[in-house]
Amino acid sequence: MTQNAHKRSGIADRLEAWLPKIILAPTTLAMIVCMYGFILWTGALSFTKSRMLPQWEFVGFLQFEKLFANPRWDVALSNLVVFGFLFIAISLLIGLLLAIFLDQKIRGEGAIRTIYLYPMAVSFVVTGTAWKWILNPGLGIEKLVRDFGFTDFEFRWLVDQEMAIYTIVIAAVWQSSGFVMAMFLAGLRGVDDSLVKAAQIDGANAWQSYWHVILPILRPVFFSAIVILSHIAIKSFDLVQALTGGGPGYASDLPANFMYTFAFNRAQMGIGAASAMIMLFGVLAILVPYLYSELRGSNRG
Repeated sequence: MTQNAHKRSGIADRLEAWLPKIILAPTTLAMIVCMYGFILWTGALSFTKSRMLPQWEFVGFLQFEKLFANPRWDVALSNLVVFGFLFIAISLLIGLLLAIFLDQKIRGEGAIRTIYLYPMAVSFVVTGTAWKWILNPGLGIEKLVRDFGFTDFEFRWLVDQEMAIYTIVIAAVWQSSGFVMAMFLAGLRGVDDSLVKAAQIDGANAWQSYWHVILPILRPVFFSAIVILSHIAIKSFDLVQALTGGGPGYASDLPANFMYTFAFNRAQMGIGAASAMIMLFGVLAILVPYLYSELRGSNRG
């Protein structure tokens, strides 16, 4: 009996050790296939002459050459530079100012923080649709101001080729600045009060305390926020589709919209795959240094 009980106990222990792996195996397999498998599939397609359907005739870097010779890709890249810079800079500035405001232990902080964070609760599609109504010359801001008697007022960014990209910046900042605020607020609440008090004893005012003491401590938060916002900027698709559809024409195209248009609407799968790989390299160029710095910091700790 003792020997049988010992065997049963050993089997139970092995089963207990393997049970989490068995449970996670289907999810892990699906992730490997659907993520890494499709990345490899897309990478392979970018070196073929695939159009509507995959064609496994390899043509080297021909699709990448066609991609960078395409004027619409140039517009998408230049839009990404403008959108990414303004989106990241304005979101950081607004998020930091809101966090500093809330860090003053004001009354009703919980309610105000909820209002600031509310935009993150909705999808980019909802955000794009809402701002499309707000910025529509016949429905939104322009009509409202004209109804107040200012009949010469114009706000037609949504239908202006030169200004359409800035409407995407407005909507994206509205969506993401609350999230950045939450990151900075968490960082501010983690600053040692003794450091601030020591700076005040040395004669530093509030501005000097923030500039010389608190903000340098928040450098990791700045770095994390920039990485996250950069990732959002590179992958932005649904916000553009809902707000401008890439228009007027393709004036507000971003790389993700270019990829979707060429891969699925224009039946040029090879060029679409090439643009997707360029986007992947852009994301990796941001994530790899971030992960390296995090791992180096944890090893030092």
